[in-house]
Amino acid sequence: MMQVHSDRQLQDRKDERQALNLKSRKTNEAVGERRVRVVVAERNPLVVSALREMLECDGRFELLSSVQSGKQFLELAASTRFDVAVIGWKLADMDGADVLAEVQSRQLDLRITVFSNDHDIGILKQCVRLGAQGYCFQFDDPPIIFETILAVAHGRICIPYIDINKVNDTPLSQLTVRERELLAVLSDGWTNLQIATRTGISENTVKYHLKNLYDKLDVRNRAMAVALYANEKRRTPKSPFG
Repeated sequence: MMQVHSDRQLQDRKDERQALNLKSRKTNEAVGERRVRVVVAERNPLVVSALREMLECDGRFELLSSVQSGKQFLELAASTRFDVAVIGWKLADMDGADVLAEVQSRQLDLRITVFSNDHDIGILKQCVRLGAQGYCFQFDDPPIIFETILAVAHGRICIPYIDINKVNDTPLSQLTVRERELLAVLSDGWTNLQIATRTGISENTVKYHLKNLYDKLDVRNRAMAVALYANEKRRTPKSPFG
Protein backbone atom coordinates (compact mmCIF):
# COMPACT_ATOMS: atom_id res chain seq x y z
CA MET A 1 0.00 0.00 0.00
CA MET A 2 2.85 2.37 0.83
CA GLN A 3 4.44 1.77 -2.62
CA VAL A 4 1.13 2.35 -4.41
CA HIS A 5 0.65 5.58 -2.50
CA SER A 6 4.18 6.70 -3.38
CA ASP A 7 3.69 5.96 -7.09
CA ARG A 8 0.45 7.90 -7.08
CA GLN A 9 2.17 10.88 -5.48
CA LEU A 10 4.95 10.78 -8.07
CA GLN A 11 2.39 10.67 -10.87
CA ASP A 12 0.46 13.57 -9.33
CA ARG A 13 3.62 15.65 -9.11
CA LYS A 14 4.48 14.76 -12.71
CA ASP A 15 1.02 15.79 -13.87
CA GLU A 16 1.29 19.01 -11.90
CA ARG A 17 4.65 19.85 -13.50
CA GLN A 18 3.26 19.17 -16.96
CA ALA A 19 0.26 21.41 -16.24
CA LEU A 20 2.54 24.18 -15.02
CA ASN A 21 4.79 23.86 -18.07
CA LEU A 22 1.77 24.00 -20.37
CA LYS A 23 0.43 27.05 -18.56
CA SER A 24 3.82 28.73 -18.78
CA ARG A 25 4.07 28.07 -22.52
CA LYS A 26 0.58 29.44 -23.10
CA THR A 27 1.39 32.54 -21.04
CA ASN A 28 4.59 33.16 -22.97
CA GLU A 29 2.79 32.69 -26.28
CA ALA A 30 0.05 35.10 -25.22
CA VAL A 31 2.61 37.68 -24.14
CA GLY A 32 4.35 37.31 -27.49
CA GLU A 33 1.07 37.76 -29.38
CA ARG A 34 0.26 41.05 -27.63
CA ARG A 35 3.81 42.42 -27.63
CA VAL A 36 3.47 46.18 -27.97
CA ARG A 37 5.96 48.16 -30.04
CA VAL A 38 6.98 51.32 -28.16
CA VAL A 39 9.13 54.34 -28.96
CA VAL A 40 10.25 56.78 -26.28
CA ALA A 41 10.97 60.50 -26.57
CA GLU A 42 12.59 61.81 -23.39
CA ARG A 43 15.53 64.17 -22.83
CA ASN A 44 16.73 62.61 -19.56
CA PRO A 45 18.87 59.50 -20.25
CA LEU A 46 18.30 58.21 -16.72
CA VAL A 47 14.54 58.22 -17.24
CA VAL A 48 14.98 56.47 -20.60
CA SER A 49 17.22 53.83 -19.01
CA ALA A 50 14.75 53.15 -16.21
CA LEU A 51 11.83 52.96 -18.63
CA ARG A 52 13.75 50.66 -20.95
CA GLU A 53 14.57 48.28 -18.09
CA MET A 54 10.96 48.20 -16.90
CA LEU A 55 9.56 47.54 -20.36
CA GLU A 56 12.07 44.83 -21.20
CA CYS A 57 11.61 43.04 -17.88
CA ASP A 58 7.81 43.02 -18.25
CA GLY A 59 7.91 41.06 -21.50
CA ARG A 60 4.76 42.48 -23.10
CA PHE A 61 6.62 45.35 -24.77
CA GLU A 62 9.28 45.86 -27.40
CA LEU A 63 11.18 49.14 -27.14
CA LEU A 64 12.04 49.98 -30.73
CA SER A 65 13.88 53.26 -30.25
CA SER A 66 14.44 56.25 -28.00
CA VAL A 67 15.15 59.88 -28.92
CA GLN A 68 15.74 63.06 -26.95
CA SER A 69 14.21 65.79 -29.10
CA GLY A 70 10.85 66.56 -30.64
CA LYS A 71 12.42 66.93 -34.09
CA GLN A 72 13.93 63.43 -33.85
CA PHE A 73 10.62 62.02 -32.67
CA LEU A 74 8.65 63.54 -35.56
CA GLU A 75 11.22 62.20 -38.05
CA LEU A 76 11.00 58.77 -36.41
CA ALA A 77 7.20 58.86 -36.48
CA ALA A 78 7.26 59.48 -40.23
CA SER A 79 9.51 56.51 -40.94
CA THR A 80 8.82 53.86 -38.28
CA ARG A 81 5.75 51.79 -37.48
CA PHE A 82 4.98 51.43 -33.78
CA ASP A 83 1.97 51.00 -31.50
CA VAL A 84 2.54 53.65 -28.83
CA ALA A 85 4.80 56.62 -28.34
CA VAL A 86 5.76 57.54 -24.78
CA ILE A 87 6.89 61.18 -24.70
CA GLY A 88 8.22 63.29 -21.88
CA TRP A 89 6.67 66.69 -21.23
CA LYS A 90 9.99 68.50 -21.66
CA LEU A 91 12.17 67.40 -24.58
CA ALA A 92 15.51 68.79 -25.67
CA ASP A 93 14.02 71.28 -28.15
CA MET A 94 10.29 71.58 -27.40
CA ASP A 95 7.66 70.61 -24.88
CA GLY A 96 5.00 67.93 -25.15
CA ALA A 97 2.34 70.41 -26.22
CA ASP A 98 4.48 71.48 -29.19
CA VAL A 99 4.95 67.85 -30.21
CA LEU A 100 1.23 67.09 -29.94
CA ALA A 101 0.39 70.21 -31.95
CA GLU A 102 2.84 69.16 -34.65
CA VAL A 103 1.36 65.66 -34.75
CA GLN A 104 -2.07 67.21 -35.33
CA SER A 105 -0.75 69.67 -37.90
CA ARG A 106 0.98 66.92 -39.88
CA GLN A 107 -2.05 64.62 -39.47
CA LEU A 108 0.12 61.77 -38.19
CA ASP A 109 -1.83 58.70 -37.11
CA LEU A 110 -0.14 58.15 -33.75
CA ARG A 111 -1.19 56.95 -30.32
CA ILE A 112 0.66 58.93 -27.67
CA THR A 113 1.10 58.63 -23.92
CA VAL A 114 2.61 61.62 -22.15
CA PHE A 115 5.06 60.59 -19.43
CA SER A 116 5.21 63.61 -17.13
CA ASN A 117 7.11 64.48 -13.97
CA ASP A 118 4.85 67.45 -13.23
CA HIS A 119 1.58 67.24 -11.25
CA ASP A 120 0.21 70.46 -12.79
CA ILE A 121 -3.42 69.76 -13.76
CA GLY A 122 -3.08 72.44 -16.45
CA ILE A 123 -0.54 70.28 -18.29
CA LEU A 124 -2.90 67.31 -18.17
CA LYS A 125 -5.76 69.41 -19.57
CA GLN A 126 -3.53 70.74 -22.31
CA CYS A 127 -2.43 67.23 -23.31
CA VAL A 128 -6.04 66.03 -23.50
CA ARG A 129 -7.07 69.05 -25.58
CA LEU A 130 -4.19 68.38 -27.96
CA GLY A 131 -5.13 64.75 -28.51
CA ALA A 132 -2.94 62.68 -26.18
CA GLN A 133 -4.61 59.30 -25.56
CA GLY A 134 -2.64 58.45 -22.42
CA TYR A 135 -1.10 60.32 -19.50
CA CYS A 136 0.89 59.01 -16.56
CA PHE A 137 3.51 60.25 -14.14
CA GLN A 138 7.13 59.18 -13.97
CA PHE A 139 6.70 58.39 -10.27
CA ASP A 140 3.64 56.16 -10.81
CA ASP A 141 3.99 52.48 -9.91
CA PRO A 142 5.12 50.36 -12.90
CA PRO A 143 1.75 48.52 -13.19
CA ILE A 144 -0.01 51.87 -13.70
CA ILE A 145 2.49 52.87 -16.39
CA PHE A 146 2.18 49.48 -18.11
CA GLU A 147 -1.62 49.49 -18.06
CA THR A 148 -1.70 53.03 -19.45
CA ILE A 149 0.55 52.05 -22.37
CA LEU A 150 -1.43 48.87 -23.03
CA ALA A 151 -4.77 50.70 -22.93
CA VAL A 152 -3.56 53.28 -25.44
CA ALA A 153 -2.10 50.55 -27.65
CA HIS A 154 -5.53 48.89 -27.76
CA GLY A 155 -7.33 52.05 -28.81
CA ARG A 156 -8.54 53.39 -25.49
CA ILE A 157 -7.99 56.69 -23.69
CA CYS A 158 -6.29 56.30 -20.32
CA ILE A 159 -5.71 59.43 -18.23
CA PRO A 160 -5.92 60.35 -14.53
CA TYR A 161 -9.31 61.61 -13.37
CA ILE A 162 -10.26 64.98 -14.82
CA ASP A 163 -13.56 66.80 -15.10
CA ILE A 164 -14.27 66.50 -18.83
CA ASN A 165 -16.62 69.50 -18.67
CA LYS A 166 -13.63 71.64 -17.73
CA VAL A 167 -11.06 70.14 -20.08
CA ASN A 168 -11.28 73.12 -22.45
CA ASP A 169 -10.78 75.64 -19.65
CA THR A 170 -7.74 77.77 -20.45
CA PRO A 171 -6.57 81.15 -19.16
CA LEU A 172 -8.19 82.71 -22.25
CA SER A 173 -11.53 80.95 -21.78
CA GLN A 174 -12.37 83.14 -18.76
CA LEU A 175 -12.02 86.38 -20.74
CA THR A 176 -15.00 88.43 -21.91
CA VAL A 177 -15.51 89.09 -25.62
CA ARG A 178 -14.22 92.64 -25.16
CA GLU A 179 -11.11 91.40 -23.31
CA ARG A 180 -10.38 88.89 -26.07
CA GLU A 181 -10.68 91.68 -28.63
CA LEU A 182 -8.28 93.77 -26.55
CA LEU A 183 -5.80 90.91 -26.40
CA ALA A 184 -6.06 90.43 -30.16
CA VAL A 185 -5.15 94.04 -30.91
CA LEU A 186 -2.29 93.85 -28.41
CA SER A 187 -0.92 90.91 -30.39
CA ASP A 188 -1.19 93.07 -33.54
CA GLY A 189 1.12 95.58 -31.91
CA TRP A 190 -1.33 98.35 -31.02
CA THR A 191 -0.12 100.87 -28.44
CA ASN A 192 -2.24 102.11 -25.57
CA LEU A 193 -2.74 105.40 -27.45
CA GLN A 194 -3.89 103.61 -30.60
CA ILE A 195 -6.36 101.52 -28.61
CA ALA A 196 -7.70 104.62 -26.85
CA THR A 197 -8.04 106.58 -30.10
CA ARG A 198 -9.78 103.80 -32.00
CA THR A 199 -12.16 102.81 -29.22
CA GLY A 200 -13.00 106.30 -28.00
CA ILE A 201 -11.85 105.80 -24.39
CA SER A 202 -9.06 107.44 -22.42
CA GLU A 203 -5.54 106.04 -22.17
CA ASN A 204 -6.02 105.64 -18.40
CA THR A 205 -9.13 103.53 -19.05
CA VAL A 206 -7.11 101.38 -21.45
CA LYS A 207 -4.48 100.88 -18.75
CA TYR A 208 -7.21 99.92 -16.28
CA HIS A 209 -8.60 97.30 -18.67
CA LEU A 210 -5.12 95.96 -19.38
CA LYS A 211 -4.41 95.56 -15.66
CA ASN A 212 -7.61 93.52 -15.25
CA LEU A 213 -6.65 91.47 -18.30
CA TYR A 214 -3.18 90.72 -16.92
CA ASP A 215 -4.66 89.74 -13.55
CA LYS A 216 -7.05 87.26 -15.19
CA LEU A 217 -4.26 85.73 -17.27
CA ASP A 218 -1.87 85.72 -14.29
CA VAL A 219 0.82 87.54 -16.29
CA ARG A 220 2.85 90.61 -15.42
CA ASN A 221 3.00 92.54 -18.67
CA ARG A 222 1.95 92.97 -22.30
CA ALA A 223 4.67 90.71 -23.71
CA MET A 224 3.62 87.78 -21.50
CA ALA A 225 -0.06 88.26 -22.39
CA VAL A 226 0.72 88.33 -26.12
CA ALA A 227 2.94 85.25 -25.82
CA LEU A 228 0.14 83.36 -24.05
CA TYR A 229 -2.33 84.42 -26.73
CA ALA A 230 0.04 83.36 -29.52
CA ASN A 231 0.58 79.93 -27.93
CA GLU A 232 -3.16 79.35 -27.62
CA LYS A 233 -3.73 80.25 -31.28
CA ARG A 234 -0.76 78.26 -32.56
CA ARG A 235 -1.73 75.07 -30.76
CA THR A 236 -5.39 75.22 -31.82
CA PRO A 237 -6.78 72.74 -29.24
CA LYS A 238 -8.64 69.73 -30.59
CA SER A 239 -10.42 67.63 -28.00
CA PRO A 240 -10.55 63.83 -28.47
CA PHE A 241 -13.98 63.93 -26.81
CA GLY A 242 -15.51 65.84 -29.74
